[in-house]
Amino acid sequence: MKLQYTEEKPIQLFPQLFYQQPRVLAPKRQDVLTVTPWLAPIIWDGTFSPEILESAYLPLNLTIGVTAFAVGKYTRFVGRFLQSAEKHFMKGYRVNYYIFTDNPETIPNVQLQPGRRLVIVPVKKYPSWQELSMRRMEAINKHIAETSHQEVDYLFCLHIDMVFCNAWGPETLGDMVAAIHPGYFNVPRSQFPYERRSSSAAYIPDGEGDFYYGGAVFGGLVRKVYEFTKTCHMTILTDKANGIMAAWKEESHLNRHFLSHKPSKVLSPEYLWDDRKPKPPEIHLIRFSTVDKNYKEI
Repeated sequence: MKLQYTEEKPIQLFPQLFYQQPRVLAPKRQDVLTVTPWLAPIIWDGTFSPEILESAYLPLNLTIGVTAFAVGKYTRFVGRFLQSAEKHFMKGYRVNYYIFTDNPETIPNVQLQPGRRLVIVPVKKYPSWQELSMRRMEAINKHIAETSHQEVDYLFCLHIDMVFCNAWGPETLGDMVAAIHPGYFNVPRSQFPYERRSSSAAYIPDGEGDFYYGGAVFGGLVRKVYEFTKTCHMTILTDKANGIMAAWKEESHLNRHFLSHKPSKVLSPEYLWDDRKPKPPEIHLIRFSTVDKNYKEI
């Protein structure tokens, strides 16, 4: 029996919502895997109720952070990235966009919604994109330690040469979140481009691996992202000390980490698509996708 004072009002965790009853024997998605072997959800369109999630997360008054690197000619992608994010990314939440750039004066002034702000994080120029890729984890880790751990609850680390196409909401929040690469979601792991040299700290032997995760999207609780980026930076430094560069740079180290430290939530390729690919029937909704670009110009 629950004792209740006369003046006490019952706490209502969820506002009254009316939605279709979940059916245990009739899942809405039977064409795709919706949970991993370690019981982490895989987020696809149709596997969640946006209304229920909003009612749970909005009252928490969360601030979501986004990191993205715009160096060299990649500053040209900032405007479109931010404009699309303002339409689709975490609508109704406070958002801090942390844009790391070696050319702050070229970052456009995009009109943001109330409670959302753009923060320019200066970085030095690097001689090549390979070097920048190897330094990304270090820069994010340092920024979390110095600044963003005090400003945001969750942090997503995204590539700047992409755009939001449909809603990206609280269904993506989790302790540590990874995204399945659009090029390898329907192939056996023998075809995954893992680092196969045993001399590398990113080494994954044949016959091992769950999914191939993309380096363009990862995130989670800010303290978890701090731990993750610190570990990846250390394994990158280990390879560098041994004169090794992993096959796919930081993405190889990311995949090695998620093999032994499983993500708590996995995003389907809806959240990391490539519009140059034909859309298969399993992809009902593209939420975040690469920008078509001329690599000779950048």
